[in-house]
Formats: sequence, C-alpha cells, structure tokens
Amino acid sequence: MTRPDVNTSVKDLLVYSAEVRDALASNKPIVALESTIITHGMPFPKNVETARLVEADIRAEGAVPATIALMDGKIMIGLSDSDLDRLAQAKDVMKCSRADLTFALSTGLYGATTVAATMMAAHVAGLKVFATGGIGGVHKGAETTFDVSADLDELGRTPVCVVSAGAKALLDIPKTLEVLETKGVPVIAYGTEELPAFWSRTSGLQAPYTLNSAADIGQLLKMRQNFPDHGGVLIANPVPETDEIPGSEMAGFIDEAIRQAEARNITGKDVTPFVLGAILDLTDGRSLDTNIALVRNNARLAARIAAELV
Repeated sequence: MTRPDVNTSVKDLLVYSAEVRDALASNKPIVALESTIITHGMPFPKNVETARLVEADIRAEGAVPATIALMDGKIMIGLSDSDLDRLAQAKDVMKCSRADLTFALSTGLYGATTVAATMMAAHVAGLKVFATGGIGGVHKGAETTFDVSADLDELGRTPVCVVSAGAKALLDIPKTLEVLETKGVPVIAYGTEELPAFWSRTSGLQAPYTLNSAADIGQLLKMRQNFPDHGGVLIANPVPETDEIPGSEMAGFIDEAIRQAEARNITGKDVTPFVLGAILDLTDGRSLDTNIALVRNNARLAARIAAELV
C-alpha cells in the first residue's frame, strides 16, 4: 500500500492512462466509467470481461474509455490492462462515494468509485460524459432510515452528463425522481416517453423530458454549459428490448432480495451490493446478463453524446 503526499494539489493526484492523455491532447471524445461495477457488481472474471467489453464498445463508437478508480494514493483516469486486472482481483476494495474519496486517497487504499465519486473525478479531470448502469437514489423506507444515495446530491452540484438505465429498480423511483427535481437535475429519457427502470424498459412513470438523438442531447449540454453552477444532467436510456426483464417479473425478485437484506440487518452502502447479489441468485443469473447489456448500451450512447461535444 502506497501512502500519497497529502501536501499536493488535486491535479497532482490524477494519473491519466496513455490513451486518455492522448485523447485529451487531440480533443477526442472521452467517456468516463465507474469502477464499483468491477469490484462490487460482478464476480471475477466476469467483472474484467465486462469492463473490457464496455471499453471496446466505446472505442467502436469512436470515443476513448476512461475507467476511474483509486489506486496507490492516486485517482486513475483510465486503466491499463494490468491495472484493470489488479483492481478486478484486489481484496477489500473500498466502495467510494463523495465521503470516502479522500479517505481512500490519504490512506493509499484501493477504492472503486460510485456514480458520485466518478462524477467528482471526471469533472476535475475535464471529462464531461459518464456512462454507468444505474444511479443510486432514495431507498425504499427512507422516510424512517434516511437512506438516500449521495449520487443525487452529486448530480445536483457537478456538471457531468450521466448516461444510465435510470435509477436502480430496487429503489423508490418516484421519490428519487422528486429529489432530482428538487435539486434541479434535468432527467432526460432517451427515445421514450416513460422513465426506464434499470432491468426493465418501463417504470410506469412519465419521463420529465424526452430527447431522441445524441445530437439533441449534445445541444442541451452545450446550452447548459452557459450556466456552470447548474450541476449534472441524467440521461435515462432503456435497456434493449431483447435483454430486458419486465418490471412485473422483477418486482417479486426485488421484494424478496430486500426482505433478505432486512433479515440480515444489511444497512448503508452494503445494501445495494447485497440486494444485487440476491437478485442474481433469484433470477438464476438473468439479472447479470441484463445488467451487462444495459451498461454496454449506455456506453455506446455516451460515446455518441461525447462526440457531439468535441
């Protein structure tokens, strides 16, 4: 474990991969990627296989992937093949949101970035578009637990475009949407009038806004850059129809997974990984296949959006 020099600037903490550094120098489109999907979302070796597929999808669209993680007291902006293998097989990797980022850096621990921490790092690194699976949000029962993801605050403050398949369906999606509205975050459904729900294409909720092309989204982002204190934009991109698990089918799996978490007193940041793992078992692996499909779908759209901004 390498402890960093704490008397340094944020810029000094950034380590760009050669590919990302070259892309910045030549003004190529870049798509940021989180790393919790590698360390907390999938088992090895599926995690590293999926990470490489997602990066390949971005390259196929003419953009450059920048997977973000904390390693050796540095913020890695893009991972080499060897770095990706190291992270995918590392033990006791911290799941880092905004509150955890500086702790992992100051102690030299490995850290995987959530949506919030990835947005922070991407913004400091000069990246404008970020692809993920689904954002965190308001957990069911939050009126008593106050369990609300820091992703929502980050979207309200940090000017990065986040391309997702909506909020993770295990959350209270109506309350999540209300909080995003309160924080002034535009929620844009891509090519649909209805908000998607992660594994499912529909949630039963009307999308606040709809745009039908990467070019239209690019125009929105360019306009929003005139207001630098306006925070992020959330793009909700439905999972491809051939890969979805309908909401009516997922509801029972989600309820059972949450019941298991409650029975085991799983709380805080451990809830989402536990519930996702339980759902994986309950669906006999189907949820993982859908998760991979939607992440890849989001990465392709993010690459097309990033190309509109260069």
